[in-house]
Amino acid sequence: MTKIFASKILTSSGWKENITVEINADGHIEKLRTDTKEYDHHVGCLLPAPVNAHSHSFQRAMSGLTEYRGPNPKDSFWTWRKLMFKFLKQLDPDIVEAIAAFVQMEMLEAGFSTNVEFHYLHHSESGRPYDDIAEMSQRIISAANQSGIGLTLLPVFYQYGGCDLRALEDGQRRFGNNLDQFQTLFQRVSKILETSSPDTFLGLAPHSLRAVDPKDLIELVNIAEKKPIHMHLAEQVAEVDEVKEFLGARPVEWVMENLDISNQWCMIHCTQMEPHEVKMLAKTQAVAGLCPITESSLGDGIFEGANWMSNNGNIAIGSDSNVRISLSEELRTLEYSQRLRDRSRAVLANSHQSTGRRLFEGICKGGAQAAGRKTGLIKEGYLADLLALNTNHVDLERHKEDTLLDSYIFSGDDRMISDVWSAGRHLVKDGEHILRTEITRAYKKATKKLTGF
Repeated sequence: MTKIFASKILTSSGWKENITVEINADGHIEKLRTDTKEYDHHVGCLLPAPVNAHSHSFQRAMSGLTEYRGPNPKDSFWTWRKLMFKFLKQLDPDIVEAIAAFVQMEMLEAGFSTNVEFHYLHHSESGRPYDDIAEMSQRIISAANQSGIGLTLLPVFYQYGGCDLRALEDGQRRFGNNLDQFQTLFQRVSKILETSSPDTFLGLAPHSLRAVDPKDLIELVNIAEKKPIHMHLAEQVAEVDEVKEFLGARPVEWVMENLDISNQWCMIHCTQMEPHEVKMLAKTQAVAGLCPITESSLGDGIFEGANWMSNNGNIAIGSDSNVRISLSEELRTLEYSQRLRDRSRAVLANSHQSTGRRLFEGICKGGAQAAGRKTGLIKEGYLADLLALNTNHVDLERHKEDTLLDSYIFSGDDRMISDVWSAGRHLVKDGEHILRTEITRAYKKATKKLTGF
C-alpha cells in the first residue's frame, strides 16, 4: 500500500485539505483518509492526472523542422503534410520505439498519466507489412512498458487517399490496409495486449472520412464492439469541401445522419463546425478531442468551445503532432483562442467554476471517456492517475482551491509539476522522469540516423 498525504487535494466531491490517498498493489485508489499521519509521500496539491487523448508519437522527431515556407506562397496543413510523408520514410521500428518512449516520458513530465496513441504507421517504407503485421504497434506498447505511462492504443484504419477512393500516395503507403488486413492487425494487437500491463487498453480509429470507404465504417464499429472509437473530423476547410462534394454533406452532418454517434466516440479537432453542428454533436456525448497547440501550428481554425460546452459537450486534450508537449499550454491556448475570437475574457468559465477549474475537470472527465480508462477522478476504486503541484512555487504558494489551477494554467507552466503517478506507478519525481537519462540517450541515438530533412 502506497500512501500520499496531500495538504490540498481536488477530489470527486471538491477541494479538501489534509487527505491521505491510499493506493493498492493493483494501482487503484483504495481509500481517502483523514485519520492517519503515516504516509510515504507528502505533496502540496494533488490533482487527477489527465489523459493525453490524441498523439502521433513519431511526429515528435519533426519538432522545429517545418517552420520554413514552401514554394507555395500560402503554406498550409497540406504542405506540412507533404513534409511529414518525406520524413517518415526514414523511420524503422527501433527508431519509432525510441521516439515513442521519449514522447511518453515528456507527457508524464507535463502531467499526463496516459497516452492515447492514434497509431497509423503500420508497415515498411514500401508499404509491405512486416513479418508480424503488428510490429509497429508492438513498439508503441514496448515504449509504454519502458516509460510506464498508461496506454490506450488505437490501430488506425487508413484505406484511401481521398473521398474519391483514390489509391494511397507514396507517402501514405505505410499507413494502408484493406479491411481484411486491418482485422488481422487488430486481432494481433489485441492478443499482444493480453500479456501487457493491465491498465493498457485497446480502441480503434477509422482515420477520417477522406481515408475510409463509408461502407466500411459500419464494419469497423462492429469490430470495435464497446471499445473507444476515434476519428479525425472537420479539421480543415478543404477537407469539409471534399466530403461535401463526394458524400453530399458536411462531415459532422454526414456522421450524424449515417452513424450511431454516442459516448463511445471521440471526434478529433472539429475546428470547422457550423453552430447547428456543434449543438447536434455535443448532445451525443461524444468527446471532442482538442489539440490546441497543433491546431494553432497547422492553422486549422478555432474550436467553438463556448457553444460546445454550453451544450454540455465533453472535451479532452491531446498533443497530436507533439511539436510541443505541455498540458498547461494546451489549456491556455484553448481558452485564449476563444478570447481572441470573441474579444472577451474567461469565456469557458461558468457561474460556479473558474476557467482553469472548468477546463481541467472537463478534460479529466472527457479524457477518461476517450481512453476507456477508469480515471479522471480522485475517488475510491479509480486508477491512481495523479499529479502533484509544487505549492512552494512563488506563483502558487499564496493560492487556494480554483486559483491554484488558474495560476498553474495561466501564469505558470509544467515546471510547477513535482510528481506524477500512473496507475500508482511513481514515474515523475521532483519534476523529472525516473528514467529520463536512459530514455533521452536512446532517443538521441535513434534520431541521429535521421538525415536529409
